[in-house]
Amino acid sequence: MRPRAVESMVMAEAEAVARPLGFEIVDVEYETGPGGRVLRVYIDKPGGVSVDDCQAVSQPLSAALDRLDPIPGPYRLEVSSPGIERPLRKADDFRRFAGREAEIHTFGPVQGRRHWTGTLLGVEVDRVRLRLEDGSTVELPLEGISKARLRVRWQGAFER
Repeated sequence: MRPRAVESMVMAEAEAVARPLGFEIVDVEYETGPGGRVLRVYIDKPGGVSVDDCQAVSQPLSAALDRLDPIPGPYRLEVSSPGIERPLRKADDFRRFAGREAEIHTFGPVQGRRHWTGTLLGVEVDRVRLRLEDGSTVELPLEGISKARLRVRWQGAFER
């Protein structure tokens, strides 16, 4: 099964397990590599996620995935927090984090570019609005976004 198909199937199952427990599924990643196959599920809740929260989702999700069997053979399941530079996947993510800085990659060029960084202005219809560093704005088609995440600029201790 292709990675995107596995991710979609696991996303639906993970949401069914996590929502009743009070968690949001932020993202699902399925990777194969020299170390074997890894299925990562990122969860969140208001106030953040603890190790105990990850365990509270991991156990019932593991049992549900054993029944569903979306990945033939062995794989490692990892349930964790999305971190401060969390991925943005759904229209609601782009709305919720309006005013925050984000980095966005598109499948194809928009105005000759595929990589954008700026301040999220939200979503209108199916287009993500972004204010760029030069003050201009761009609208990126939601379906054309291949990867997006919040961006944190570190200041202070790391500056010289």
